Amino acid sequence: MTLTGTTLVIGATGTTGSRTTAQLIAAGHRVKAASRRATPLPGAEPVRFDWYDPATFGDALDGVGRVYLVPPVGDPDPAAVMLPFMQQARAADVRRAVLLSSSAIPEGGPAVGAVHQALPGLFDQWAVLRPSWFMQNFTGTHAHADSIRNDGIIRTAAGTGRVGFVDAHDIAAAAVHALTDDRAPNADLILTGPEALSHDDIAAIVTRVTGRPVLHHHLTYDDMRDRLAASIPPEFAAMLAAMDRAIADGAEDRTTDTVQRLTGRPPHGFLTVAERELQAVAETSPAP
Repeated sequence: MTLTGTTLVIGATGTTGSRTTAQLIAAGHRVKAASRRATPLPGAEPVRFDWYDPATFGDALDGVGRVYLVPPVGDPDPAAVMLPFMQQARAADVRRAVLLSSSAIPEGGPAVGAVHQALPGLFDQWAVLRPSWFMQNFTGTHAHADSIRNDGIIRTAAGTGRVGFVDAHDIAAAAVHALTDDRAPNADLILTGPEALSHDDIAAIVTRVTGRPVLHHHLTYDDMRDRLAASIPPEFAAMLAAMDRAIADGAEDRTTDTVQRLTGRPPHGFLTVAERELQAVAETSPAP
């Protein structure tokens, strides 16, 4: 049995939002796909939404029973814009909210941690998805993926620390379950892939799949912070560099069975994802 009603997916053109939208539609659910440009997506109702424009909130929430909350990218204080929206959603009779957070940010922690802390007090039915770092950081449009394509390099301050990298498709599958199952999780859910890998391991797998040499360059915390601060706010750069330092200290060296428990199948490994998403690169690369 599943919960009925329309689901609002915020960030519907993003890494997890697009996959969540597609999987909801494939399962027969009605979806409002929210983005700043109201981008049309197959099978979904497009709606304009901007965290920084409260005038867009009403139309987005009209007729909605569930919402997938993806924080604004790069905002060190997302609670300032997210909490007013969440209060409006509650007033509009939204029954269930699923928040995308991070395994690196606990309830009450910095950035989205404050939103996590507020969520259970606003909604009776809720879940906080706390995925580990995305596998798509190395295959999509993330800075790591760009650096791999352009320079054959992954730059981090993570040292030899290992991470339970997770496939965005698996995050979306967990989100669909949390949004539509008859019983809301009402829980903090840490999502990982099936194994913990270092960035050196990631570089080796990408090299194997594409046939192009990829190396992991080990940076210091200061070097990483300064490099990031060239393109993002300094406080956000410092937070991201600190997350790399935490990886080096072992904070993300873990795996969980959450994806298996929620979806009924094991999570995808990085080799599978790399073969799926880097196949075009592999086919056009010269033989090593």
